[in-house]
Amino acid sequence: MSEDQLEKSCGQRRKQVDALQLGPRKRPSVTDPLVHYGRHFGRTVHALCNFQALLTNGILRMGELADTPEENFTAEERREHRIFQELLKSVAGLEERLMQGGDDEVDIVAELASILTKGASGARGDDTKSLKGSVLDWITPKGQNLVPPLARNVKIDRGFHHERTGALLCPAGIDWSNPETKTKLRSGEIIVTGDQWPLFLYADYRYDPEDPWNGLFQSALLVCAYKHVFTSPSSVDREPKATRSGNARIHGMTRVTLPSVAYIATQVRFALTSSPVFSRTDTVTDSERFYNSILDVFEDPDEKQEVDNLVVWWNRQVFPSYSTAQRPLAKNSALARIREKRAQMKELVSVPDGGSGSA
Repeated sequence: MSEDQLEKSCGQRRKQVDALQLGPRKRPSVTDPLVHYGRHFGRTVHALCNFQALLTNGILRMGELADTPEENFTAEERREHRIFQELLKSVAGLEERLMQGGDDEVDIVAELASILTKGASGARGDDTKSLKGSVLDWITPKGQNLVPPLARNVKIDRGFHHERTGALLCPAGIDWSNPETKTKLRSGEIIVTGDQWPLFLYADYRYDPEDPWNGLFQSALLVCAYKHVFTSPSSVDREPKATRSGNARIHGMTRVTLPSVAYIATQVRFALTSSPVFSRTDTVTDSERFYNSILDVFEDPDEKQEVDNLVVWWNRQVFPSYSTAQRPLAKNSALARIREKRAQMKELVSVPDGGSGSA
């Protein structure tokens, strides 16, 4: 190579790696849409399900067990199948992908389950990380500081070790102000299981043993966390500033789901504890039992009236347009008049012709 050619070549190389120019954009990675669906499914339908078992058992119900009477299945199996059907409804094309498995069915199910799990686990991890610091802002009284202060990124001093988090985590019906009780909770002499619901679930953190539904799942802390995850962190203060759409809008979510309330309650409970890592099988936080015990009550037919009222309450807190849709029509409005005229026309059509009888 001649000297001129060498100089020209070096000049080209120098131009390609010019330190004062922006480098090439990172090539965007292609993510399977199922990851996207898995994230939303975990937050709003079921947070801790085993996707491989869910898909495998669901295929059996659609195939070999399709003719088996519903009453032959246990309550848990019926619930599992309802969740499977929710998954099919929320993920376009999933049923076709499952039923076209053929000889590769096992591998296809394993691959789909892995992708969905990646989405659900990723969303849960993101929310756990995000809520860890934010929850301290919501539990600190306005104009005051937590004493002693709590670190935003280290949880070792939370749980029953701290006065504020301990009072919120104390099971309803147990007196946190009793020094002996407080000592036993801190030492572990009193073991709190997942089905012993904490005081922070209640409005104003007050529990009425004579009316245990009063204020249940209606605390300001839960609403703050729900908005933080589903609408946007800035919407917590009712002053939306986010330039990106929240998770609810991204997924076309216009109403609260009961599992999403259970999910947020589980996330807040974990954020208040001193446990550093979220694990469904952790016997200390007992998160899986806590989450499932809430779902059990939400699905109990005997609690339907209270649960229905709770759903309306939540929708009014999170989705203002929902409450507008529930209001009666204003009298004398054009829309009210349209409905009235339509009802009159239907009534006329339904009345038999009195003159059609024989003379």
